[in-house]
Amino acid sequence: MAELLQDIFEKPVDRPIDGVIKADDEARLGVELDEYVITDEIARRLEDFLHAYNNYDTSNGVWISGFFGSGKSHLLKMLALVLENRELDGRRAADIFSEKLKDQPMLMGALQKAVSIPSRSILFNIDQKADVISKTDVDALLSVFQKVFDEACGFYGKQPHIAQFERDLHGRRLLSAFRGAFQAAAGKPWDRGREQALLEAPNIANAFAQVTGGDPADAKDILTQYRKDTRVSIEDFAETVKAWIDEQEPNFRLNFFVDEVGQYIADNVKLMTNLQTVAESLNTKCKGQAWIIVTAQQEMSSVIGWSAPT
Repeated sequence: MAELLQDIFEKPVDRPIDGVIKADDEARLGVELDEYVITDEIARRLEDFLHAYNNYDTSNGVWISGFFGSGKSHLLKMLALVLENRELDGRRAADIFSEKLKDQPMLMGALQKAVSIPSRSILFNIDQKADVISKTDVDALLSVFQKVFDEACGFYGKQPHIAQFERDLHGRRLLSAFRGAFQAAAGKPWDRGREQALLEAPNIANAFAQVTGGDPADAKDILTQYRKDTRVSIEDFAETVKAWIDEQEPNFRLNFFVDEVGQYIADNVKLMTNLQTVAESLNTKCKGQAWIIVTAQQEMSSVIGWSAPT
């Protein structure tokens, strides 16, 4: 009888199934996407989102709300995979998703148009990425956005001043040479050395001097100076994102997929205002090439202080 029941189902039903989909879990992306079910409600919402995404006017943000376990994190994760069109188990995410839309040609067409726009998805749970950043800090939310963006660029997100040091070297096309010089001086890769920056100060100074043609003595406190000078505002962040987008292919988009924003912000009006300002600044600087898609248990209209640009 058990064998007969198993034969009824197309997929194995006796395997372990996670009760909650985690945005940052990449262990079974292909399976999650393959088994995702597009309900009528999700299809309607997807159509609205894709219309806005494909025909940018003034909006660059999406607020996905629903009670715990309603599937908002799952939807967020699927959108991140599909828009970037990642390759999963030898197949493109958009191809897997399109198979679910065979009887909805209009929605499939909108999806294919969206996927044709080159993009990068940065998907993260904001509370997990916050590290020890206090929510009482005036720039707490901005610090998380800056961190995940730095990491996506290949820079050291845990220390913004080191990330800025790397970004400046990259801008001068010296980062690769610096990595090589540091490896030769310290006997370890820069990705490890930057985690022990204080102990590696002499090697950092030597490597920096080598690639810039300067004196190691003048560079002995280079990271200390960066720590003092690095201050990031929301406007600075938006300009940095715009500069990075400009380095990519034409019409490129950078999409931030932020899980559990509502839980992170709670009733903190300042954090909510900062989120709004980040979205507006990205919209002003990037003109639709940088989007923010978030999830929350609360509906947008119920969040204190929020007047969304969406």
